[in-house]
Amino acid sequence: MEKGISALWKEEDWWAVWLGFIIIGGALLKWIPSIPKVGKWSSNPVDAFMIIKDGIVSGNIFLSLVLLMLALAVLTAIGVAFMRNENAGKYIMGFIGVFILATIAYWIANQINVKYWGLSYALWALLVGLLISNTIGTPSWLKAGAKTELFIKIGLVLLGAEILFKKILSLGAPGLMVAWIVTPVVIIFMFNFGVRVLKMSNKSLIIIIACATSVCGVSAAIAAAAACCAKKEDLTLAVGMTLIFTVLMMFFMPLVIGAIGMNSILGAAWMGGTIDSTGAVVAAGSMLGPDAEKVAAVVKMIQNVLIGLVAFFIAIYWVTKVERDPDCEPNALEIWYRFPKFVIGFVAASLIFSFIVVPAMNGDFNLVESTYIKPITKVLRGWFFCLAFTAIGLESNFKDLAGRMEGGKPMILYVVGQSFNLILTLFVAWLAFMVLFPNAI
Repeated sequence: MEKGISALWKEEDWWAVWLGFIIIGGALLKWIPSIPKVGKWSSNPVDAFMIIKDGIVSGNIFLSLVLLMLALAVLTAIGVAFMRNENAGKYIMGFIGVFILATIAYWIANQINVKYWGLSYALWALLVGLLISNTIGTPSWLKAGAKTELFIKIGLVLLGAEILFKKILSLGAPGLMVAWIVTPVVIIFMFNFGVRVLKMSNKSLIIIIACATSVCGVSAAIAAAAACCAKKEDLTLAVGMTLIFTVLMMFFMPLVIGAIGMNSILGAAWMGGTIDSTGAVVAAGSMLGPDAEKVAAVVKMIQNVLIGLVAFFIAIYWVTKVERDPDCEPNALEIWYRFPKFVIGFVAASLIFSFIVVPAMNGDFNLVESTYIKPITKVLRGWFFCLAFTAIGLESNFKDLAGRMEGGKPMILYVVGQSFNLILTLFVAWLAFMVLFPNAI
C-alpha cells in the first residue's frame, strides 16, 4: 500500500474521495444537469428510454445516456491512469461495455412487474455479469473496464450526501434506540456465532453478512467488504442472499403485522430496523399508512448513519486482531494506512450537506433533496453501484461461489442472525415506541 503524500494520487480510496467530491462540487455549483434515469415500462421496452409527461412523449434519454457514459468514463479514467498507469483507451472501451450492461440491468429492473416484486437493479446487474462470465467468459477488453472497488467507493462517498443528520434526528430518541442499540448487538452476535458456533473459516464473509443483515443491506455489505479487504466472491454471495430475503420480508412483514393487529407505528419501526434495503423499507411501510412509512424510512436512515462508523471499527479490528502480524505490534500509523479512506469522504459529504448545505437553504430538507440529491448525487450513486455489481458479476463464477458456501453455513448464519435481529428489534421497538416514548409520533 502506498504511504505518504504519494498515496493521495496513487491509492484507490483517495481517488474515490476526489472523484466523489468533484461530482458533489459540480452538483452544488449547478455545473451538472440532472442525470438520466432508465424509466419504468410495461409492455413496450422502448418506454424505459422515453421522456413521458402526462401520457405524452416529449423526447428520449438516449443522447443523455451516451453523454453520461462518456463523462463517467473520462472522469474515472483519470483516476485509473494515475493509480495503475493503465492504458486509458483500453479502460474507456471496457467501461463503455460495462456501462451498457449496467443500463440493461436497470432496464430489466424497471419493468413494472419486476419492480413490483422488489427485484432491484443490484440483483440484475449481478446476474447479467454472472451470465456472461459463466457462459462465454468475460473478454479481456471488457474486464479492463470492470473496476469494482473504485465504482463501489465512489458510490459510497456519494451516499454520504443522502445522510442528513437533522432529518434523521427528527424521530428522536425512540428511533435512535431501535437503530443504534440493536445494530451493534446483532453484528457482534452474528460474528461470534459464525466464528465460534458455525466455525466458518472465512471471517470476511461473516462480517459482510452480519453488516448486511443488521445495518442496511447492499450499502453496508459494500462498506464492510471494503473495510476488511474481502474478495469479490464474498460480497457477491452475501449480497445475493440479502436481496432474496429482502424481497420476502418486504412482502410478508406488512401482511403479518396487519394479520396480528400490531400497532402500525410499532410495525413500521420493526420493519425499518430489520428489512435490509431503504427502498424495500419504504415500500413495506407504505402498506401500513403514511405515518408508518415515515417512521420506517427514518429508522432505516438512522441505521444508514452507522455505515461509516461500522467500517471504521471493522478496519481497526481486522488490523489489530484478524490479520495481525504476530511479530509486529500494530500502531496508530499502521491502522491509518489500512483504514478505508473512502469513509472520510462518506462522513465529509454527510457533514457538508447536513450542516452547511441544509442551513444555507434555510433548513429546507425537501429543497436540498429536490435540488442536489435526488436529481444528481443519488442517481449517480445508483449508477456507480450498478456498475460495481455488473463488474462483480463479470469477475465471478459459480464454482468460486459454491466453494464459499462451506456446506450451507453462510445461509445458516443469515437465517439465525436475521431471526435474532427480528426478535431483538421488535422488543426494543416496543420498548421505545410503546413504553418509553408513546407520544413520539
